[in-house]
Amino acid sequence: MTMHIPFDNTFAALPSGFYTAQPPTAVKAPSLLAFNEALAAHLGINAPDADEIATVFAGNTVPDGATPLAQLYAGHQFGNFNPQLGDGRALLLGEVIDQSGTRRDIQLKGSGPTPYSRMGDGRAWLGPVLREYVVSEAMHALGIPTTRALAAVATGEPIWREQGALPGAVLTRVAASHLRVGTFQVFAHRGQIEELKTLTDYAIARHYPQADGPMSLLAAVCTAQAELIAAWMSVGFIHGVMNTDNCAISGETIDYGPCAFMDAYDEARVFSSIDQQGRYAYGNQPRIAVWNCAQLATALIRQMDDMDAAVEEATAIVHAMPGQLQAAWLKRFGAKLGLSAPTTEDQPLIEDLLALMQSNGADFTNTFAALGSDTVRDQFTDRDAFDAWHSRWQARVASEPDAAALMTRSNPRIIPRNHRMEQMIEAAVAGDMAPFQREITALAAPFDPKSDPDLMRPPTQQEIVPATFCGT
Repeated sequence: MTMHIPFDNTFAALPSGFYTAQPPTAVKAPSLLAFNEALAAHLGINAPDADEIATVFAGNTVPDGATPLAQLYAGHQFGNFNPQLGDGRALLLGEVIDQSGTRRDIQLKGSGPTPYSRMGDGRAWLGPVLREYVVSEAMHALGIPTTRALAAVATGEPIWREQGALPGAVLTRVAASHLRVGTFQVFAHRGQIEELKTLTDYAIARHYPQADGPMSLLAAVCTAQAELIAAWMSVGFIHGVMNTDNCAISGETIDYGPCAFMDAYDEARVFSSIDQQGRYAYGNQPRIAVWNCAQLATALIRQMDDMDAAVEEATAIVHAMPGQLQAAWLKRFGAKLGLSAPTTEDQPLIEDLLALMQSNGADFTNTFAALGSDTVRDQFTDRDAFDAWHSRWQARVASEPDAAALMTRSNPRIIPRNHRMEQMIEAAVAGDMAPFQREITALAAPFDPKSDPDLMRPPTQQEIVPATFCGT
């Protein structure tokens, strides 16, 4: 059987200045590490033998209908504008329409150098590939908009990094699209207004067909980002590199580099080894999302005829975003406490619990998962203070007949614990993929009351991973 991928490409039909067309760079000895059969079936991709899957998704064979290309974009990185970035180690193979009628990108990540590689080798090593595979699929199971992982392939070639020689790998990523805030920024910065208009029209048609022009697109993106960041916050997720080139206008989570889920709750928690100032700390993520959307507004305005009116309208849209974020946050965290229709009067109840968790070093995931049980007190050192809060909560939740069911489906019992990800990667480098398979299986059902207790366990002091690194 020969692999068939039903490509229906539209981005490749845009002007050539939007991308550079090129094939992936072949690797020495591709071998399949993981293949998401359920996702493949949803995309209309058949599943031939492992060798053919590996050959295609390593980039050694370009399937019929594919139009491999590296996309152009710019971006603010830690607040500093870089006028040209682009896919430095990724290639868009093309697009398919899945069984729900949604258009999806299929992209190889780690497929070799492109004109945008900026002196890099265009490759990825095994660790970041497996981390993104596991975490993106976990986010999907949590119901949070995200890119997904279709395949992971070992290349049979070493990748040289600061640590020395590491095993190479390629990830196949599936996304609603790879359009980013930075995609708009590159044309706005260059003053290429016709290209900016073309991109805006394309983005509206692909993602927000109900939008009526650039400012309506901005409003739709702001809404999607507000909902996304509230969802991140509700599971203790820290993205780590919320640069504008990592902000997808589709409202999906994209680019899992130094990401992590919190163990002990801490508003200021940072995992990224390169985030020295805490710009992308857990508690800063809502503010950064607004900042990123303000950069999108600045880019979109460039194409407007009446600049003054556009600035006024865009300002109002961006200034409304903190309120959207707060409403989305309240709904998410209210549900975690069993409140079906939380109001602003419930906000102190939520915030007081988080403050107690912070001062007591309580585990974020396990505290919420145990909230309806007697064991929740074990998360707190100051149990008298928790008991006082708990009495307030019980009084409030007493009027909620479906509180227990709402909490069960709002509070995951299992997440991709950072120490488990590191242990999984270490085992995979040694040739043992069993921990990877164990994580994939368990994380597919994150709300299951019978989740693996060992995978629910926070790290011991010796297991704590203080920092994660970008997936290069």
